[in-house]
Amino acid sequence: MAYELITIQRDVKAITIPYGTETVVFKDEKVYITQTLGGSFTLQRDNGQLVRIDGQDADALGKEVPHEAKVFKLEYSDEKPRDEKEIEKDVLDRLKTCYDPEIPVDIVELGLIYSTKITPHPQGGKKVEIVMTLTAPGCGMSTVLKTEIEQKLNRIPGVKEAVVEVTFEPPWNQSLMSEAARLQLGMM
Repeated sequence: MAYELITIQRDVKAITIPYGTETVVFKDEKVYITQTLGGSFTLQRDNGQLVRIDGQDADALGKEVPHEAKVFKLEYSDEKPRDEKEIEKDVLDRLKTCYDPEIPVDIVELGLIYSTKITPHPQGGKKVEIVMTLTAPGCGMSTVLKTEIEQKLNRIPGVKEAVVEVTFEPPWNQSLMSEAARLQLGMM
């Protein structure tokens, strides 16, 4: 995989990987872009630290805002009722735009999604409940990924509320990955 060396054009907020703490990547710092997936960028600093930059801050990298970051900026609209099948398809499509920042495979293909439940919301629209896991217990990216997923799902027309629960029972293992994910990661 070829990494792209860039110079940061302005100070920009970032999230450290795998700890999930906030930090700043400073103007004129040289970094490598290691991954651009799901509307965000993963960068590697000179000291080897990985950080994640939101796609809306692409200008700090001298880049365009990724397509996913533009598409999922849409706000909730309850103009016309949508059936559960339409919402279910949109939920799966949105989940496939969420990536582990260290692995270039989406969370669905990685086998991190244990269940999806769509039910009527008392205030109209639908409630989406996701139960998921992470590849490693204690990963600091738990809150970051949970928030990202909830935000993307809450923007689906017809979804009134999205709730993500992170569990480690049963623990994740490589057998949960799809065949496509194993192939992509060179495990087949």
